[in-house]
Amino acid sequence: MERILITSALPYANGPLHFGHIAGAYLPGDCYARFQRLQQNEVLYLCGSDEYGVAITLSAEMAGKTPQEHVDHYHEINKALFEKMEFSFDHYSRTTWPGHTKVVQELFIDLWKKGYIEEREEMQLFSEKENRFLADRYVLGICPKCGYESARGDECVKCGASYEAIDLKNPRSKLTDTPLVLKKTEHLYLRFDKFKEKLLFWIQGKKWKPNVMQFAKHYIEELKPRAITRDLQWGIPVPLPRFKGKVFYVWFDAPIGYISAAKEWGEKIKRPEDWKKFWLDSDTKLVQFIGKDNIPFHAVFFPATLMGVNEGREEPFVLVDELPANEFLNLEGRQFSKSEGWYIDLEDFFCKYSPDQIRYYLAAGAPEHGDSEFSWKEFQIRCNSELLAKYGNFVNRTLVFLTKECGGKTPRYELPTSSEDKDFLHAITAVVNEAYLAYANFSLRKAASLIMELAAVGNSYFDLQKPWVLAKDPGTKKELARIFANLLECIKTLALISSPIIPMTAQTVWEQLGNTSQLAKESWKCILTTPIPAGQVVKPQLLFKKIEDEEVEKEIAKFSPKNPVANPGDSVVSTLKSEITFDQFQTLDLRVATILSATSIPKSKRLLLIELDLGFEKRKVVSGIAEYYNPQELIGKKVIFVANLKPTKIMGVESRGMILAASFDKEVELPFLQNVQPGSIIS
Repeated sequence: MERILITSALPYANGPLHFGHIAGAYLPGDCYARFQRLQQNEVLYLCGSDEYGVAITLSAEMAGKTPQEHVDHYHEINKALFEKMEFSFDHYSRTTWPGHTKVVQELFIDLWKKGYIEEREEMQLFSEKENRFLADRYVLGICPKCGYESARGDECVKCGASYEAIDLKNPRSKLTDTPLVLKKTEHLYLRFDKFKEKLLFWIQGKKWKPNVMQFAKHYIEELKPRAITRDLQWGIPVPLPRFKGKVFYVWFDAPIGYISAAKEWGEKIKRPEDWKKFWLDSDTKLVQFIGKDNIPFHAVFFPATLMGVNEGREEPFVLVDELPANEFLNLEGRQFSKSEGWYIDLEDFFCKYSPDQIRYYLAAGAPEHGDSEFSWKEFQIRCNSELLAKYGNFVNRTLVFLTKECGGKTPRYELPTSSEDKDFLHAITAVVNEAYLAYANFSLRKAASLIMELAAVGNSYFDLQKPWVLAKDPGTKKELARIFANLLECIKTLALISSPIIPMTAQTVWEQLGNTSQLAKESWKCILTTPIPAGQVVKPQLLFKKIEDEEVEKEIAKFSPKNPVANPGDSVVSTLKSEITFDQFQTLDLRVATILSATSIPKSKRLLLIELDLGFEKRKVVSGIAEYYNPQELIGKKVIFVANLKPTKIMGVESRGMILAASFDKEVELPFLQNVQPGSIIS
């Protein structure tokens, strides 16, 4: 028996979750936890609300609430969604519970005493009217690049430039519209640069996804001291007299929430020391499910923090073993956005559709190796053609026939003797073995497809045996009993392998076979090796209902027309720029370049740092395409590159050139070349 500690990224309590979030870090974590419990392993599955940070204070102030009122509201909303979707957390915590503060401060003091914290004096924007320093989210000003007058504190919405808030011209408060001044302040930095060698050695043995490994290695190679404090009132106080009034940066305290959540769980079950066997025992396997935007915090910063704390400890904290990081799920080709009316009303959704329908749909299209999307039409197709027509049809037709023609009781199972029965058993075993590996290796897409494959195997056997023909002959009762004993074993197995993904349906099927126990608490191995007892009464009932075209059309019609998606036939109307001469065009040095690497830039949602091979040299550029392309999908692509553009600094990184892209509305597309070699001239 293994001991496995499983976490899903703490959702930020600054708004309601949507299906895009669920597909990334939460459904995969829940399915894995359910699977491991079926293996009879000792599992602790933790999650909870991340409740500090500037974004929360800003949202609370704009809503006229206190930060605590704000996070209380969204903590309950998101917790209720997880419950609605049958998530099996052993404990759902929150970072505003008092025990979390104690753990964060204890770990900080430990790092402080070991010399991993340093003090720095710096200039930041200060509001004399509000008598406080303002983080970039509270700041507006004139863009230092294009002159746009309402640029944000970290990024210009007009030209896309990224910068530090102090680079803005005429900065002002977003809340009071009053001018800001520069003022000295002191902050604490964690010396991540001291952990570079340890991290590089530690990460060598990991078999994570290529995108996770490359992301992590890039961050490790560029490691620098990182600020862990902010000038705020909302947050965990720094426990040093000299730094009274400062709180910890949310990125520092939030991952420690996994540890404090385990402590709170121990208190809840009245075994306060039990958390230690999960966090302080080297035999524990730590698996952390995250979205790709959380990779640096879980693959680099949190492990480095624990490495510092672990020095000299008799019982060191475990470090992450597996880090499944999924991509993003969009909605009908665009990002989920409630402000733009591009979202699904979850309260309305669950009045019409079951949790298992959405769990299955999200698993079948899980964004494991690239972004995927929710499509109402595809949701309808999967629910109707797979859950209803394959899974539900196989179970229902078998149990209804058994009830009508064979007395409705489970026959005694005997080992197969005919070649057809042996082939059937072999097919079942093969699917089960593949399903085991799919769950163990975090592949929900594969597991979902295997569920339908097993249902198809059962349906094929049913059709091959033609029980409706045998039922006409009173002398074939023994033959029918053999056939249905085999079919019921297939249904039992189907319930088992589908239990992690569609637990409510699997439990219903389990009970339809005459069982009274809770399937989720049974043993995978025992279910496979123990035949269904003879004489149990089967109880057929429909598992799924058909989703009609009219329903889906109504759902699609709900999308707001505020920002309609352009049709392919729509013309792109844009004012032409002034004419130039051929000689002026000739001054542009356009080259073919191959993308060698692409990584996100910290503090920016839009920017990627891209390294290119021009054939005769390598260049690094900053490109605002992070919202449109998965970095790993870009590697090896050949693009059009402006090679003689004057270098400029963006977010502190020198960008030497520009990749050309086409844009329409909010979409961006890169033109990729195929056969020409890097360095080739484009004219």
